[in-house]
Amino acid sequence: MAPLRLGSLAPNFDAETTTGPVNFHEFIGDSWGVLFSHPADFTPVCTTELGEVQRLVPEFNKRNVKVIGLSTNDLTDHAKWVDDINEVNNVTVNFPIIADKNRKVATLYDMLDSVEHDASNVVNGIPFTVRSVFVIDPSKRIRLILTYPASCGRNFDELLRAIDSLQLSDKQPIATPANWKPGEDVIVHVSVPTEKAKEIFPEVKETLPYLRFATLPEETN
Repeated sequence: MAPLRLGSLAPNFDAETTTGPVNFHEFIGDSWGVLFSHPADFTPVCTTELGEVQRLVPEFNKRNVKVIGLSTNDLTDHAKWVDDINEVNNVTVNFPIIADKNRKVATLYDMLDSVEHDASNVVNGIPFTVRSVFVIDPSKRIRLILTYPASCGRNFDELLRAIDSLQLSDKQPIATPANWKPGEDVIVHVSVPTEKAKEIFPEVKETLPYLRFATLPEETN
C-alpha cells in the first residue's frame, strides 16, 4: 500500500466505537474530520488529551469538524476508561472512540510505533500506536498529518489553528504566516499578482516582491 501523504484519499474502514458501529467516510459525511490515535487505554497522557478534546468539541463544531479517537483496546476497556476520563477532566465524552484491538485501522493509517523508536511502546512484540492526527476534508482527502511520540501530549489549540488556516485558504487565495491566529493579516498567495490582490483584499502591504501581507475583509474573519 502506498504511504499516506497530504492529498491522499483517506482510507475508509468499518469499526466498532464507543457510540456504535461506524463507517468512517459516512461518519465524516459533508464535514471535516479529525482522526487521532492513542497508544492504549488507561494511560496518563491520553486521559488528559481525550478530556481536552471533549472540552473543545464546541470549537470543532463551529468549524464543521467531527472528531473520532482510536485506542488499541476493546469496547469493555473503553467504557471503563471513559468513566475515568470524565471524572478526571469533569467532562462527558460523547464523541466516538474506535476499539482497534486488532490494530486494523492503526495499520491502515501507519500509526504503529517501533522498537527502534520507543521500545517501551512495544509490548511482547506487539506495537502500540504513536499519537497520530489526520485532518480530513469533506472530499475525504488528507489535509494535515501530525505525529507525536507517545511521551508527548498534543496541543489541540494548535490543531484548531491549523484547521482555521486550511479552511480559510480553501476560500481565499492566501497562506498564513508563522504563529498566525484568526483575525490577523495573511500572506497573499504567490500565484496572485499584487494588482489583482489589491482588488481582492482591503489592504495589501508589499514587504518583498514575493512576500505580501493582506488584511482580510471583515466578514471573512
